[in-house]
Amino acid sequence: MSNLERQCATSISTDCPEGSRQPVNQRIATRDAVLGAGMTIRRALPSRQRRMIGAWCFLDHFGPVDVSIGEGLRVGPHPHIGLQTVTWPLEGEIVHRDSLGYAQPIRPGQLNLMTAGRGISHSEESPGERPPGLHGAQLWIALPDADRHCEPAFDHYAELPVLQREGMAITVLLGEAFGERSPGRVFSPLVGLDLIAPGKAAMMVPLQAEFEYGALVLEGSVLLEGEPLAIGTFLYLGCGRTTLQLRTSAAARVLLIGGEPFGEEVLLWWNFVARTRAEIETARADWEAGRGFGEVRGYPGARLAAPQLPWAA
Repeated sequence: MSNLERQCATSISTDCPEGSRQPVNQRIATRDAVLGAGMTIRRALPSRQRRMIGAWCFLDHFGPVDVSIGEGLRVGPHPHIGLQTVTWPLEGEIVHRDSLGYAQPIRPGQLNLMTAGRGISHSEESPGERPPGLHGAQLWIALPDADRHCEPAFDHYAELPVLQREGMAITVLLGEAFGERSPGRVFSPLVGLDLIAPGKAAMMVPLQAEFEYGALVLEGSVLLEGEPLAIGTFLYLGCGRTTLQLRTSAAARVLLIGGEPFGEEVLLWWNFVARTRAEIETARADWEAGRGFGEVRGYPGARLAAPQLPWAA
């Protein structure tokens, strides 16, 4: 989900080894935490080993968790700048509310794409009547400098391109693959794919050599280029590949993201994606003062307070 940590470190995109221009298999353990209602969050990006994959700068795998008891998911109104949020539920239902006035339920097979631009606020919650399980992924995309101060926007996609190849179902979340293009608007060359194998399967996934890629298993386990991969490990694949060999021996699901290496230094703190500390300080002060991010209406609870800046101590 959105970054709920109260002690947030700063992520600088250049503060990690340079991305590989050649194919690699770099294994990165996710950083795991348990939040309210017993929900496990496995954070794959950013990490010390790899801050970004193309413009993708944040990746959380949340759940599965039983939300049938109590209030379920409750993430109060909070701000964003300089990014797009991508919400992809595998199980359950989430209600998105934002300062543009949208109140949008999202269910499996649907995609929410929120463009923060110069500033937006939103909340996430379980509806009163809901399925018992909740499971999914949330990602952020850093906006290029030319677009990061754009007007905020929200888009809900009830249908996305779904293909059947070699016994697998592939959903094109964003970008283009297999000759299909997602309707989602993005601002830099990238791709996001959800690949589902109902059982034993094998296929060659076409890739773009100029993209760098990373993969995260959401269910089961897979073999990627002969490399075993299970839940809790993110695999950075580097650039230079035109295909990716994917094999499964049982039901499995994997998220594959990629994009052209992002040519700008990105500073990420809390729910802000910026370029300088001064920008983050201004955004934080505006949020705490109740200006610049609008108001989320209808959320049954308080908005989130910003953590203390790590460099202000």
